[in-house]
Amino acid sequence: MWKKFTLTILGLLITTYLGLCLLLRAKQTQLIFHPSPIIKSTPADYDLVHEEVWLRVSTGTIHGWWIPAAKLEAPAILYFHGNGSNNGDLINRAWQFSQLGFAVLLIDYRGYGKSDRTFPDEAKVYEDGEAAWQYLTQERGIKPQNLFIYGHSLGGAIGIEMAARHPEMAGLIVESTFTSMKAMADIMGYSRFFPLEFILTQKFDSINKISGIEVPILLIHGTEDEVVPSFMSQELYNVASSSKKLHWVTGAMHNDVAMVGGENYLKIVAHFVESLSDVE
Repeated sequence: MWKKFTLTILGLLITTYLGLCLLLRAKQTQLIFHPSPIIKSTPADYDLVHEEVWLRVSTGTIHGWWIPAAKLEAPAILYFHGNGSNNGDLINRAWQFSQLGFAVLLIDYRGYGKSDRTFPDEAKVYEDGEAAWQYLTQERGIKPQNLFIYGHSLGGAIGIEMAARHPEMAGLIVESTFTSMKAMADIMGYSRFFPLEFILTQKFDSINKISGIEVPILLIHGTEDEVVPSFMSQELYNVASSSKKLHWVTGAMHNDVAMVGGENYLKIVAHFVESLSDVE
């Protein structure tokens, strides 16, 4: 009787555990992505000349803002935001880039801002990034040698994917990004209880991609980042084989690098872009 009871309890525990594993596998995108449709500000709030951009993707359209530079041949920055942000949070950053003389395209992945309400995943955000690249190079006619990608956090992983696809781009800037989703899950303790090799379908495996990237890379990270440990940028820097630079912003956390870095941060970004741009 006791043996039967023990086996029953053990069976229930195993079933529950396997159910949790399957649930995490099925719902992991909801742990990774936190899309919001609420737009807090627009380029008009900063008196920025801009155009609404709508790009076709497999499930509908994604939304962006194109903020041109005063000079037609100025360098352009394609900006990829993090998992909990959207275009409306980035206008101050776009204004800073505009003040440096750069054109900027902000895009929202599916599920974010005004974009298609389909919930995002790794494949979809790569598709969204590719749509933005094609828009800039094909419709806008921007030379890849004048086009930079800037990615923050999760956006950094998307930027690394785009750099692997498009070695013709001028350069890549990644801020406060991680080495891989598995490494992030390890830090959060999931690997102590779950077989991540089976569960994890959203890889964002930047550490293995960056070694093959040919474009110049600028990595930026706050030393007090409470979300993505700063050592991850060091690890990415260590394995990158292209021209590379790692800039620490002392005292900065995950979302305040530009503010804490101030003028020095802007000088670092401006020098990186201007030194690589194909501008007469």
